[in-house]
Amino acid sequence: MKQLFESIVSLAKRKGFVFPSSEIYGGLSSAWDYGPLGAQLKQNIQQHWWKTMTRHHEDIVGIDSSILMHPRVWEASGHTENFIDIMVEDTITHERYRYDHLSEEQRAKNISPKGNPLSEKKPFNLMFETAIGAMKDTAQKLYLRPETAQGIYVNFRNVLNTSRKKLPFGIAQVGKAFRNEIVTKSFIFRTCEFEQMEMQYFVTPGSDDEWFQYWKKQRTEYYKTLGIRTSHLQLHPHGENELAHYAKEAVDIQYNFPFGWQELEGIHNRGQFDLKQHTSYSGVDLQYFDQEKNEKYTPVIVETSVGLTRLVLMVLCDSYDEEELENETRVVLRMHPVIAPVKLAVFPLVKKDGLREKAHAVFKQMSDEFSTEFDVSGAIGRRYRRQDEIGTPYCVTIDYQSLKDNSVTIRFRDSMKQRRIRIEEIADVIRASDKAYVRMGESQ
Repeated sequence: MKQLFESIVSLAKRKGFVFPSSEIYGGLSSAWDYGPLGAQLKQNIQQHWWKTMTRHHEDIVGIDSSILMHPRVWEASGHTENFIDIMVEDTITHERYRYDHLSEEQRAKNISPKGNPLSEKKPFNLMFETAIGAMKDTAQKLYLRPETAQGIYVNFRNVLNTSRKKLPFGIAQVGKAFRNEIVTKSFIFRTCEFEQMEMQYFVTPGSDDEWFQYWKKQRTEYYKTLGIRTSHLQLHPHGENELAHYAKEAVDIQYNFPFGWQELEGIHNRGQFDLKQHTSYSGVDLQYFDQEKNEKYTPVIVETSVGLTRLVLMVLCDSYDEEELENETRVVLRMHPVIAPVKLAVFPLVKKDGLREKAHAVFKQMSDEFSTEFDVSGAIGRRYRRQDEIGTPYCVTIDYQSLKDNSVTIRFRDSMKQRRIRIEEIADVIRASDKAYVRMGESQ
C-alpha cells in the first residue's frame, strides 16, 4: 500500500495536480500548491458539492464569510479555551506527536512509535494568530479562522431576515481554514491550510434526531454520485469519549486510503450550543420566532463538514489504476466524468492536410461547454495514454474521413472502445455518457 500511495503522489506531482509550495526555495512541509489539473479538479468537486447542496435543496442557501472575524467569536465558540491538542516529543529524534494519536501501549510506557522516551505533555494551541492595524503596539490580535462554521452562525440572523427562510433550512459555505497542526502528513491529507465545505442545517428542537439520520444518509449517498467505490467507505459513530464538547451525536464518513481508514466528512448534531453561545457573548438575540406556534426558541443545528482537499486526495486514490496492456503498463485515473479536470481531448490524426485546422475548429466548438484539451504531439496511442493518466474520459480523433463526411472517432477511457459519430453528435454523446456513467466493476 505504501508503494501504491507513492505512485499516486508521484503522478500528482508529475502531471500537475499538486506541487510543493515554494518549491524553488525547498518547499514548505505543511503547504501545497494546486497545478492546472489539480486546480480544475478541486473546482469541479467544489461546484458539484455546491450544486448538490444549494440547487438540489430549495431550503439551503449559500454565503461566503470573512476569514478574519472578531476575536470574541472564538471565545464564544470555545476555540480560545478548548481548541488545544496535547503534544509530546521524542527525546532522541525530537519528532513531535499528538498524544491522542499514540497507541495505548505507547502512552502507558511513555515511549514514541520509535521506542524512545517521550517528553512531558504540553498543550498546543491550534489557532494561528495574526494582527490588524498599522502600528505593531496598537494592533488588535486576531485569529485565522480554524473552521468556516462560525461565519455561518454569526450570520444566522442576517440570512434569516434577507432570505425569508423558515425552519428547517440550511446555510452552506466553502472556504479556507487554518490549523497549526502538530504533525502534517500523508501528502495533502493533513495540512495547516485547507478548504472546508460545510452546511449548517437549523431545525426545530425535538426534530434533530430525525434530521441527523436524514443528513447521514444524504451525505453517504453523495459519494456514489462522485463514482467512489462503496467498498472503500464506512461510517464511524463517535463514542462518548470522542464527542466534541458541543456535540450531542456525531458520525464520520471514512475512506480507506492507502494509509488506512481516515475521516472524510463529519455529520454532527451540535444541539443549541453555538447560537446560544453567540447570543450570550454578543448580546444579540439569535432565537427563531415560529409564527405558527407563536413562540421563540433557539434552533438545533445539524452540521455536515467535509474537507475539499481531502476529497481531491480521495478521488486521486480511488481512481488510480494500473493494468497490463500489450506488454506495457497502462496507468489510468478512472474518475467520474463530472469531476474530471479535462472532460474531452481532441486530436488530429496528423498535423497536415487540413486535419489540424479541422480538429482545432472542433476543439473551439467543444471548449464552450466542456473542459477540452487539444493535442497534436506524438502517435495517437501515446496521446491516449497521456489522457488516461490524467483521467480524461473522452477523446475525439479527426482523420481523413472527417474531411469527407464530418464524422469523428470518439474513444471512451475506461473500456477503450471507439465509436464513429458525427461532429454535431459529440456533445450529446458526452452528456448521455456522463449521465449513464457507472465505474467498471461497480453496479448502480
